[in-house]
Parts: sequence; C-alpha cells; structure tokens
Amino acid sequence: MTGDSAYIRALPKAELHLHLEGTVEPATLIELSSQYDSAPLSREAINQLYSYTDFQGFLMAFKAVTERLRTPEDYELITYRMMERLRTQNIVHAEVYCSVGVCLLRKMDFDSIFAGMERGRERGERDFAVSVLWLFDSVRHFGVEQAEAVVDLAIKHRDQNVAGFGIGGDERRGPPERFRATFARAKAAGLHLTCHAGETAGPESIWGAINLGAERLGHAVTAFEDEELMTVLSERQVALELCPTSNLRTRAISSLERHPLRVYFDRGMMITLNSDDPAMFGTSLVEEYALAQQHFGMTDEHLREIARNSFEASFLPPERKLQFLALVDAHPHPEPK
Repeated sequence: MTGDSAYIRALPKAELHLHLEGTVEPATLIELSSQYDSAPLSREAINQLYSYTDFQGFLMAFKAVTERLRTPEDYELITYRMMERLRTQNIVHAEVYCSVGVCLLRKMDFDSIFAGMERGRERGERDFAVSVLWLFDSVRHFGVEQAEAVVDLAIKHRDQNVAGFGIGGDERRGPPERFRATFARAKAAGLHLTCHAGETAGPESIWGAINLGAERLGHAVTAFEDEELMTVLSERQVALELCPTSNLRTRAISSLERHPLRVYFDRGMMITLNSDDPAMFGTSLVEEYALAQQHFGMTDEHLREIARNSFEASFLPPERKLQFLALVDAHPHPEPK
C-alpha cells in the first residue's frame, strides 16, 4: 500500500495485534492446499479470496485458511514463517493471537496443535532472535461455554509462553457483558486480558471491554464518538491496538480520512500500530508505520514514541520491557529535515 523508509524498517518494534492464521502468505496456502484439496487452490483463486471488500468477506477468507490448517506440523510451519517475516521488519517481539475457539469448533486436538506452534516458536526464536508470546483467542459469538474452555487451555499452558486471553468475533452477537465471569477467572489465574472492541460496534462495546478489565483494546475505532470515553482511555493509558489497513479493508472505516489514529495520538492516548492479518490485508507492520507517516503526518520521532508504546504495552515482564526499550532508545535519531 505504501513505501517505507530505512528508518522505519530499522526501528526496533513490537507487534501486539497479530493473528497467527492471518499471517499465512498465498505461497504457503498453496502448499497447504496441495496437501489437502483434490483440486488445489491456484494463486489466482487465492488472490480472489483475499480481495474481499467487507468484514464478512474477510471472515470467509479466514475460514478458508483455517480449514487447511489441520496438523501440528502445519501450525509449526506457519509459526516459523511468521517469525521469519517479523525478522525482516526488525520486529523483535510479537504477541500473537491464536484462534483457539476455531480449533475447538473444529474438534481438533488443541494440545498437539499447540505443541506444533511451540516447536515453530522455539525454532524461530533460535534462528531469527524474535521473541513471541501467545494470546489465546475465543470467538465471542460462539458463546460463553466455549470461552470458558479457551480459558481452561490458557491456564493449562500458562507456563508455555501463553501471556493472555481475549475475545474476538462479532461484537454485536457477543456483547462483552456476557463474559464478565470468564474474564474474572482468567485474571485470577494470572492471565493478561485483551478484547477486540469498537471495530464493528460503537463506544458501548469499548466501555464494556474496559469494565471487563481488558488491559488492551483491539481496534477501538469508534472511541472518538464518545468524548468521555476518550478522556478515560487517555487518563488510564489503556493501550489501543490500532490496525488502519485492516479497518479500511473490512470497512470498519469508510476511508483513511475517517480513521482516528491522529486524533488519539494528539489526545495522549496509548496507541500502538499493528498489521492484524497482514497476509490477508496485503500489508506489514513496516507499511503501517509508513502509512502513519505519509497519511497521518507522523514524524520519525512520533513513530519512535509509538515503537516505545509497543513495548510498554506488551505483556512482557518489566526487565524484558526495559531491555527492548533500551534498543529503541539506542536507535539513531533521524537527521532533522
């Protein structure tokens, strides 16, 4: 979508809103399809699949990918390739959503799937020096019972780089209030809490997520409709996982001019930049930073601040945060223009 500068690419960054299944590049999907489909998907068919114009089209593309992820080896492969791609952008840490809810819906043996993910993560960390934590994601419109099962799995694997629990999916069919007890149980077990909110619903969905105790909010593009809400988000420094290209592609916003990124930044809100499902949206974190600069007028120093936010808002232990923040601070300041 945009170009990028050498400064952006070299800047040490973390990505906090990244869906594992959404990192599957067309070439990898072709590989998977050749294993499982009697008539394998062509590159043209995949390009068409990824060329949707609304949220429903995106969900269909996501479904097409997950249907071709069947074995622990498949998950190991996509984890490793995700980390390889992160390294090329100098993303040194990522907190990655895995759609555990979809795995449960498909009655997969999640423990073995997760073992594959962990093998991929360990190889990727060794080969690319990228740090990854997992976020176990439940699909809110699949109901509370399934969300409870996802929390059970997050608690079970808590000591295997699982940092948090969150809910995604259709906000209108799964309002946050239904998950109050689920979030309370996850928090009591020591899990961090995230929530997709204000992507396909209004400010009330964001209020609901805050009331659940969510530490980070995915998207939150409708917060600007409520002045009091913006004040609360700014005062509490609730981290916002902004994903501009994603919002444009799913029609959460009608145009980039409607995206509140700059409004939030100028209000002192804790914003981070993220690519969400980069393979499906034809973007990358480097391109999201470049978009912030080119379309929203963010300077190199603004981008450095956003990079710092990405580590400060991470679920890493304090000493690791400080190590990564030192990398950002040591990055050469750009020459004045």
